Amino acid sequence: QVQLVESGGNLVQPGGSLKLSCAASGSSVSIAQLGWYRQATGKERELVATISAGGGVFYTDSVKGRFTISRDNAKRTVYLQMNSLKPEDTAVYYCNLRFSSWSEYWGQGTQVTVSS
Repeated sequence: QVQLVESGGNLVQPGGSLKLSCAASGSSVSIAQLGWYRQATGKERELVATISAGGGVFYTDSVKGRFTISRDNAKRTVYLQMNSLKPEDTAVYYCNLRFSSWSEYWGQGTQVTVSS
């Protein structure tokens, strides 16, 4: 069974930076799409960024230019570097691993709070 363990969430001031990490179990991480989602209080979960097995990336418009998703297949880890953080970025961030639409796994979530 695939397991995802997230870390890196914290309280930061506006304009600050955080780097989230998600370590995945299994030997097939390299062929999976990896991504980050977030859910703010009272709102629906939304896609933040994805990175394909081939390294192609996607970002939602609100984070484009500020966030960077990357992966290290040797470490079976996906990262989300978050710069120039805004209060609107406050949310629980979830790691996602997807082999297909019917084979998907989630991390436990890590809280990111941007406040002065």
